[in-house]
Amino acid sequence: MTESTITPDQESIQELHLKRIAALENENKRLSEEIETLRMEKEDTRAKLVETLISNKKYMREEERLKKENALLRRMPLFLATVVEMGEDYVLLRQHGNNQEFITTTSPEMMEKLEPNTRVAINNSLTIVRVMDKSVDVRAKTMELIEAPTVSYDQVGGLEDQIREVSETVELPLTQPELFAEIGVEPPKGVLLYGPPGTGKTLIAKAVAHHSRATFIHMSGSELVHKFIGEGAQLVRDIFQMARDKAPSIVFIDEIDSVGSIRTHDGTTGSAEVNRTMMQLLAELDGFRARGDVKVIAATNRIDILDPALLRPGRFDRIIEIPMPNFDARLSILQIHTRNMKMSPEVDLRVMARETEGASGADLKSIAVEAGMMAIRRRGSSVTAEDFKRAVDKVLGEEMLPHMDESMRMFS
Repeated sequence: MTESTITPDQESIQELHLKRIAALENENKRLSEEIETLRMEKEDTRAKLVETLISNKKYMREEERLKKENALLRRMPLFLATVVEMGEDYVLLRQHGNNQEFITTTSPEMMEKLEPNTRVAINNSLTIVRVMDKSVDVRAKTMELIEAPTVSYDQVGGLEDQIREVSETVELPLTQPELFAEIGVEPPKGVLLYGPPGTGKTLIAKAVAHHSRATFIHMSGSELVHKFIGEGAQLVRDIFQMARDKAPSIVFIDEIDSVGSIRTHDGTTGSAEVNRTMMQLLAELDGFRARGDVKVIAATNRIDILDPALLRPGRFDRIIEIPMPNFDARLSILQIHTRNMKMSPEVDLRVMARETEGASGADLKSIAVEAGMMAIRRRGSSVTAEDFKRAVDKVLGEEMLPHMDESMRMFS
């Protein structure tokens, strides 16, 4: 048996086939790499397309906004007018600024929203475009307490009778008006609190605001006094208008003596403006415009200088004195302000109440705070009787006692 032999032609053919296979493998590898590159380019192109679509939407929104702004800039401005009179098919308007009056018509839907003295916006063709809100001084809006004070009746010591009277006059008509309707009596309209400084007049008003669940508008009488003619009276009108709009509401006027003192005629524009402001206040208290569920609380340290016109019934139906605290009241106030204090066993609040005769409620609060500061200063673990003694000496110094006695004589 002879061995098979490979001829040169066969070797060349085999070598040619191997080269061909290697070339095909290289081509296949190149094509695979090209496919992977194209796939990556496709993903990148898709991401760019999504990004372009998002940017396009953003630019379209911006274009729409600019078009609206451009339309607003090209549009004629609106004018302000007030409804003077209304008929079945017409509205008589008075334009602000030139006071020209004209008659126009509007849609039935707009007619339902209109009433005399309503402010409206009109275009160049004198057509009513919208109904405006009532005009209220921004200073009046800042006097509204958005959050009611956190003071409750149990934080006011020694004034149980006064709190009951204020609650019956202000809080009860707002929360349970059916009680007055059943008996057939009109609830009182307002309360005047008077007494020495620091006796709790403002504290009672804050407690009423906390319990009444009504809009509470707090202002000082000095805020109603303005330099220019008519500003104070306009502010009073705006405050009571806002109170009517937000009824049930309570208007608290602190330091009413600064605007309600006995009227003088010294010929100066300042006193004349104060008198005009007080006359507007009297008009609002009289109810020339029905006050509805609007109650008024006023406070003063000097009832002796108030104008008699303020004190007559129908304006302030309840005039309540807030006196200097007696022994029981001082003890109650001290217990309120020390309820959360860590005191040593030797502290006797009854002794402290006897030693602080002539002190107001504000003085007693200062004594409690100062005693705590004394304990902190010496790094003590509790407040001692010596701390209270030093606090009394600091708050009720000898130089203050004559002024306190004079204040007590004034309101006795």
